[in-house]
Amino acid sequence: MTKSTQPDATDEERAAVEHEREELKDFVKGLTGDDIKSGNWFSKLLGSALATYTKKVDAGYFQERYKGVPADAIVDQRIKMAARYAAIEGGLSASAYTAAMVATLGSLGGASPLTLPAAGVTLLVDVAHTARLQLHLAYDIAVLYRVPIDIDDPDDLWKLIRVAFTIRSAQAVNEGVLKVVPALVRPLIKTFYSKGVLTTARGLPYVGKFLLQRNVVKIGIPLVGVPLSVALNYYSTVVAGKHARTVFRNDARVEEAAVASVVKSDHPRSLLWVAWMMVLADGKITDDEALFMRRLAAQLHDQHDLTDEQLANVIDLDVEDVWRRLDDETGDLADLIDVAVKTAEIDGTVHKLETAVLDELRERYGDRGRAAAE
Repeated sequence: MTKSTQPDATDEERAAVEHEREELKDFVKGLTGDDIKSGNWFSKLLGSALATYTKKVDAGYFQERYKGVPADAIVDQRIKMAARYAAIEGGLSASAYTAAMVATLGSLGGASPLTLPAAGVTLLVDVAHTARLQLHLAYDIAVLYRVPIDIDDPDDLWKLIRVAFTIRSAQAVNEGVLKVVPALVRPLIKTFYSKGVLTTARGLPYVGKFLLQRNVVKIGIPLVGVPLSVALNYYSTVVAGKHARTVFRNDARVEEAAVASVVKSDHPRSLLWVAWMMVLADGKITDDEALFMRRLAAQLHDQHDLTDEQLANVIDLDVEDVWRRLDDETGDLADLIDVAVKTAEIDGTVHKLETAVLDELRERYGDRGRAAAE
């Protein structure tokens, strides 16, 4: 297992990881016991982990390093590289994992950082290193799929944090990413990811406590050693990276569909009304549908300088009003039928009530396209 989870590390990779560990040791030694117990250590790490990194890493950064390579291939390489670094760090930290650290971290109180034992420092360095690595990996993947992440926007920042750290074993199974994990390690990975999930914005200190508690699984297993720690670091990073790829690739797919719909539309003022009618057809709004609506609205603003305040203020949509709007449109309405189809399909399933609306759209306005063709 050691050989498969820790690919032969180059001297350059080992040196890079050791340099990062030394940086993080200084960071950890600057924390107070209250920082650790409260989870505020994560708030402090976040600032240093993202501020400089996000200024350096953008689409141009990857274009320069991977000229002509498709995004999917680059993402795969970034996941593998991050997993290698995580495995190297796990091997360096493993010797300090002892059950005594659990009691130490639980009784720090307001102690000076100077009183934190070397084993405790090592655990915190390991947690901080993995956290920073997975944040950077998730951000890389978002950039590669051209999904905008503004770390100064609380919603964007929280999404990045959720994507980097919220994988539950059920999510991983549904996404199929656990298939890459050897059967021997799979129960350990499931245990690692069963320690709750970050679904709501409870604040950055909560994330710090969450990550520390989840990583205690490494020291809660008797006789944990280098191979096991390497495997856990390696495969947890692979699973996190593949989860990030699933999320941000899907966001990119939705964005691509929105751009295409607006580019080809000859009736931009009716486009959002048709899409919203389709979203409401089955009585529920999925995350992908909500994202599609946001991206359509953004593209209409960018491409046509159009913001529909009337639709934005609608609480209960009057479907008959939508039909009246479409009756007043001129020309072939194939573009509006097309956006209706995209809206129905955007979340992967087409409900029978959505199919009924599509059928009515085609019945009412399909003849216009045939007439225009003739």
